[in-house]
Amino acid sequence: MKFYRSITWILPSLLFLTFSASAQPDKPIKAEIVKRDGGYTLLRDGKPYFIKGAGGTSYMDRLHAYGGNSIRTWSTHDGQRILDEAQRLGLTVTMGLAVATERHGFDYNDKEAVAQQLERLRAEVLKYRNHPALLAWGIGNELNLHYTNPKVWDAVNEIAEMIHELDPNHLVTTMLAGINQKEIDYIKAKCPALDLISVQVYGGLASVPEKIRATGWEKAYMVTEWGPTGHWEGPQTPWKASVEETSSEKAAVYKSRYEASIATDKQCLGSYVFLWGQKQERTPTWYGLFTEAGEENEVVDVMQYLWTGQWPENRAPHLDSVRLDGKRVLDFIYLTPGQIYTVDVFASDPDGDALSARWELLHESTDLKEGGDRESRPEAVPGLVNHTSVERATLAAPSKEGAYRLFLYVSDGNNNVATANIPFYVHRP
Repeated sequence: MKFYRSITWILPSLLFLTFSASAQPDKPIKAEIVKRDGGYTLLRDGKPYFIKGAGGTSYMDRLHAYGGNSIRTWSTHDGQRILDEAQRLGLTVTMGLAVATERHGFDYNDKEAVAQQLERLRAEVLKYRNHPALLAWGIGNELNLHYTNPKVWDAVNEIAEMIHELDPNHLVTTMLAGINQKEIDYIKAKCPALDLISVQVYGGLASVPEKIRATGWEKAYMVTEWGPTGHWEGPQTPWKASVEETSSEKAAVYKSRYEASIATDKQCLGSYVFLWGQKQERTPTWYGLFTEAGEENEVVDVMQYLWTGQWPENRAPHLDSVRLDGKRVLDFIYLTPGQIYTVDVFASDPDGDALSARWELLHESTDLKEGGDRESRPEAVPGLVNHTSVERATLAAPSKEGAYRLFLYVSDGNNNVATANIPFYVHRP
């Protein structure tokens, strides 16, 4: 199975031995940022440390095996176990501190509530500040998303000052949705205690260095979320269904955007790819690098290459395209209830592995949230897809009018998968 990709075990294992030798239980390892070579370098225990990270705590053993060195969380939930597991694997942790958001109803004019939040976070920092796997603290997540009250930045700075007072060994940052002049100006004026900023960018990742500099931000930064083209950035069907890239299209843009920005910008200390796991957000496949069963798509291959310079010995299937009734996704497909339609698949495997296909028909998601908030998985519609080969299937259009999405998973038998989906709308002519 792909999990045991031998070519990437050697280097991470050597790093793990070095890491373990220098880290003692409950002894923090100092992280600091220094100016060097016309940019910034993160030093950990006095040694350069470029963050090759992933958001999420699933499959941490695979992250280590494939050349990653750090994980990012959104809160301190289950923090001891996560830090201990990271330490065992030679990984570091940017530990999130859950900070209330205005879009969820928090009022930053309420001094008592702000003070109570600070005390809660103080206890969390005290609990984990000396763990040897800890790298940085992340204050909140996208506090600038749909907000109006700039006092949130006063609270962020107060939290950062508290952390530095209690924990002089680790970096402090806050995670921003996108790169906006207004927020950068606020942070420069109101948050001098932050060591760096963290930005979360998807389709625009390649232009991050240019945009950062255009705002006048002169300190270091990292990218704490990046991935496929976001559901808010790409094309939509006339019935407002967002169009998702195939796993192979995602692999291409992950590689090109990373190489154009994170890999080359001397102001950037590294990144956390999103998401090292699986979640429902618009679809079950949009942001996760894994399926619900733990299969790995082509993006995981790309991440191994970006982290180590080596491709895995066995690579994921490649999916060129899928066509429903001879049409591509951007043809915006309308079907007639009860009609039988042909689905054509154009897939290949770089290793010549035998491929198999599975299909799932879902209602189009209606539980649509923002900022990564939890969504429910759409209901499946069984019994309408039949196939006799990887290359072809038939779909009986549902009898009920409305929006649907047809999902395809092409597997190679080695825990690798290619994914695609086609939104379509059923209506009577």
